[in-house]
Amino acid sequence: MDLNFTPEEEAFRAEVQSFLKDKMPQRIASKVKAGQRLSKADQDEWHAILNERGWYANHWPQEWGGPGWGAVQKFIFDNECALAGGPRIVPFGVNMLGPVLIKYGNEAQKRYWLPRILSGADWWCQGYSEPGAGSDLASVKTTAVRVTDATGDHYIVNGQKTWTTQGQHANMIFCLVRTDRDAKPQEGISFLLVDMNSPGVELRPIRTLDGDREVNEVFFTDVKVPVENLVGEENKGWTCAKYLLTYERTGIAGVGFSVAALEKLKMVASKVHRNGKPLAQDPQFAARMARVEIDLENMKTTNLRVIAAVAGGGVPGAESSMLKIRGTEIRQEILSLIRRAMGPYALPFIEAAQYEGYADEPVGPKEAATAAANYFNYRKLSIFGGSNEIQKNIISKMILGL
Repeated sequence: MDLNFTPEEEAFRAEVQSFLKDKMPQRIASKVKAGQRLSKADQDEWHAILNERGWYANHWPQEWGGPGWGAVQKFIFDNECALAGGPRIVPFGVNMLGPVLIKYGNEAQKRYWLPRILSGADWWCQGYSEPGAGSDLASVKTTAVRVTDATGDHYIVNGQKTWTTQGQHANMIFCLVRTDRDAKPQEGISFLLVDMNSPGVELRPIRTLDGDREVNEVFFTDVKVPVENLVGEENKGWTCAKYLLTYERTGIAGVGFSVAALEKLKMVASKVHRNGKPLAQDPQFAARMARVEIDLENMKTTNLRVIAAVAGGGVPGAESSMLKIRGTEIRQEILSLIRRAMGPYALPFIEAAQYEGYADEPVGPKEAATAAANYFNYRKLSIFGGSNEIQKNIISKMILGL
């Protein structure tokens, strides 16, 4: 298996680099590299720039507005964007719902919803997790009962979703709902699209340790949802859910973001001195840096092997779980090392420093301002998308037959 890029792929890499140099807003890239928070306007701006070039939905087929790229081109694009300070594309509409609609949606759904994802007319969030159904999504209890009345056919939805990332920005949510309470857990679930502005939908913020409201609770009380918003067959939503999670888990691996973070770690370790020498020359710290760099190189090779298999017609299975586990562990270790490099300067929490425009004198190195906040925030990486413990169970079942 040849894991080297072809001349055509190297030419594509140069095209991406040129595009990023010309079109990437440096104000946004600076915030990303500094670990500062992005606003909805920042993310909308970047999405619009990509969409204008036809690269926003970069894994969609051309007939629905994608560039028709293969897996290798997408890998190159994601890595170059991360290295240039490009924001992570908000995944819920374009990377999660879009592929589900393309595969399982009917023609009317595709023609209506897909262009609205591309244009930004709809901002989507994900209604999967519940207080009693996180990694065990088959235990969802939010119900959808089909009724017919004077207004037509619709579902009545009742229940609660939690950890709804960026739900405060969303006008739409795709949900797993239970439509048959007597069926086996996975067989009684449906995949439903819900308007967040419907009567009976209530959003409550969950304040995180750093004061942000990135995640939310969503409550449904007798919410009417048109039957036309059912994706796929009733009680067959588990098929859609699994398909979506394959995309989510592979994306969470974030190879490009880890490569960019490792570069930042090396820069920090060369600047910060301890006992009169750069931290990079400290034997213990240098050993941990070397370990995580080796792990990252191994993961890159595994990722390329999966890409080669997909290009040859294969479908990722347990490999997406493997990438999710190692990818999240590597990113967490890099963030841990950056925080450790800051030493006591990582202790003060200055909330204003998390935002653009902070101009006060930094406490210690400038990287210290966001080091602890990012470290703690990204402990979540090994939890969402199906916790790493669950991914290990998937691997043991699919590969080892346990």
